[in-house]
Amino acid sequence: MNFIEIFKTHLNKEIKDASDAEIYYALLKATKDAAAHKARNHSKNNKKLYYISAEFLIGKLLSNNLINLGVFDDVKDTLAAAGKEILAIEEIEPEPSLGNGGLGRLAACFLDSMATLGIEGDGVGLNYHYGLFQQVFKNKKQLEIKNPWIEKINWLIPTDVSFEVPFGKCTVRSKMFDIDVIGYNSGVNKLHLFDIETVDESIVSKNSIEFDKNDVMRNLTLFLYPDDSDKAGHLLRIYQQYFMVSNAAQLILAECKAKGIDLNKLDEHVTVQINDTHPSMVIPELIRLLKLENVKNPIAVVTKTCAYTNHTILAEALEKWPLEYLEEVVPHLVLEIKELAAIIEKAYPKNPELHIIDSKNRVHMARLDMHYGYSVNGVAALHTEILKKEELSAFCDIYPDKFNNKTNGITFRRWLLHANPELTAFIDKHGASDFREDATNLTKLGALENDPAALQELLAIKQLKKTHLKKYLKRMANIDIDDHSVLDIQIKRLHEYKRQQMNLLYIFHKYFEIKKGNIPKTPITTIFGAKAAPAYTTAKDIIHAILCISDIIKNDPEVSPHLNVVMIENYNVTFAEKLIPACDISEQISLASKEASGTGNMKFMLNGAVTLGTQDGANVEIAELVGSKNIYTFGKHSDEIIDLYKSNGYTAADLYINDEYIRKLVGFIISPQMLKVGDVPTLLALHTEIIRKDYFMTLIDILDYIKVKEQMLSDYEDRENWSKLMLRNIKEAGFFSSDRTIAEYNEEIWHI
Repeated sequence: MNFIEIFKTHLNKEIKDASDAEIYYALLKATKDAAAHKARNHSKNNKKLYYISAEFLIGKLLSNNLINLGVFDDVKDTLAAAGKEILAIEEIEPEPSLGNGGLGRLAACFLDSMATLGIEGDGVGLNYHYGLFQQVFKNKKQLEIKNPWIEKINWLIPTDVSFEVPFGKCTVRSKMFDIDVIGYNSGVNKLHLFDIETVDESIVSKNSIEFDKNDVMRNLTLFLYPDDSDKAGHLLRIYQQYFMVSNAAQLILAECKAKGIDLNKLDEHVTVQINDTHPSMVIPELIRLLKLENVKNPIAVVTKTCAYTNHTILAEALEKWPLEYLEEVVPHLVLEIKELAAIIEKAYPKNPELHIIDSKNRVHMARLDMHYGYSVNGVAALHTEILKKEELSAFCDIYPDKFNNKTNGITFRRWLLHANPELTAFIDKHGASDFREDATNLTKLGALENDPAALQELLAIKQLKKTHLKKYLKRMANIDIDDHSVLDIQIKRLHEYKRQQMNLLYIFHKYFEIKKGNIPKTPITTIFGAKAAPAYTTAKDIIHAILCISDIIKNDPEVSPHLNVVMIENYNVTFAEKLIPACDISEQISLASKEASGTGNMKFMLNGAVTLGTQDGANVEIAELVGSKNIYTFGKHSDEIIDLYKSNGYTAADLYINDEYIRKLVGFIISPQMLKVGDVPTLLALHTEIIRKDYFMTLIDILDYIKVKEQMLSDYEDRENWSKLMLRNIKEAGFFSSDRTIAEYNEEIWHI
């Protein structure tokens, strides 16, 4: 029976007579049926990867799965023949709230590519009932409420797999749910999500994300990244992380035993990829469990089994847990951690920066990974070099062979075939349809650079995607935008190092210019999408300031025809799929040396946006690929910034005092206009933060940012040349396929 027939069987009525919701649920069931009949990926040498991550930001699954099954067009045409639209069906699906930002989206892309390339590898994480949170704006401020995404009929597949997980004060029993990961014209892997049956959604307040953080039996799998501004929050995160890795470790050993594998040779059959520091406790947990199995040298075995991906240069993101907290939550695991720490202290008694337990009795999780894993990789060329030469140089000195780079990538099938079918058709028409299997074939589009008709096609596609976005924003969020404006977009987690506050200061600059009569030739729409961590006060203050200037501009008839500022409420993958194809200017403005890689920059590039960015993360590799004339870079170089941090050579107040225009820009945060529409203490706090601290150096780059952005807007007016910039970015985007990244992981780290 073919897919359409399976779908009709589940629908059990004529398509024309069914509601959109009925069609969606029938397609969901048919897709699960189809996946169940596809072959699981099995490696020829009987080795399997377990990719452990706190986040998997998988996005809506229906269309992506239909594309990978090769039936999307058939389904679309069948629905259309019955007067139904696939886009309307897609909107029924709730987006799984299993991730936050780039870390989780990358993990989702990697699972897709592993399945596509036929690599036997499953994801392991937690089944968060409310995920991160749902962001709502009230009085121009971010509020957080719960996000109940799990419906009665959903993509989760219950299994019989269950383990006991011991804690210091209790033992819980897990239950494993699976989500099928369908490869493109390939087999199927699994995303394993662990949960507990005692979780109780009712303990969360109705209109907030408040709950009793001490009631672990009922709260363990409620939220991703629960508020850790107090001890109870820290302890809950440790509970979650150990619950995740203990289940992962027990699953690994159970599957190995079922295959008859000698656990003394675990490393020959298993690779564990630790995605950031959250799953680090899998190392001592595997060692503990292997001791119970009487494995001869469990430490050596685990060291040859586990690999670690570092995703950050920010010290605060390299987790350090107080030893007393670990002793309270997982006392049995502390015995293993202390043994591992003692080995290192004995080997390097005079090098405390190498010690797993520091002088303040904090356990450094990344150090655990680097000592007791066989591979340490960064996620962009610059990031890896900074790790090797600066942040982790002491480890690179003793383990030079462990360090390697794996530049991040994205799944082109979601970000082209699904998000931008019009651009996909353009690529197919012009002879590069084989990009689906090898994305570097996009370079064939270079032949179009002197083809005026093709370049006009490209501009027309961009205009169409802007119109689609305009309609979508109006329908979904009651937001009005001008679809003939320049779309300048910054969508990423709200963090000071990503410098949304610098974009805010530019908006002030443009507001001043328009008020002076300097009208842009083409109107500008600046769009933000971002959530701030609930306890991250400054990030939430930045959101408030953005919403304030948005309100001011909207109500100013002199300015509003020429400038519009929009902040998307509850930004997610679904919004990204509409925003990215419509974008003209891709804002990648993090402080040089602070962004590990970025993947949004790759998605924008692929869809014909032109990058405005610092020489940071994967921006550096984008610039190398497209050439310096096809990207707009600004700001201090990473080595300059690193030197300033070392010497404490940056003082924001000096720039504020000595530069009149910077003083005017920053001062507008507490101008009468802003204070009239905003919260005075919040705006005062942000103003003070930028002048007195500005840890991520907004003011050091602001004038160069304004200069380069103004040049970019001027260049936009030459539509023929701009279309060539678009084309050059699209044709060079192939390097950033996650298929390439995963092939490198497998060839150089996993060997599956």
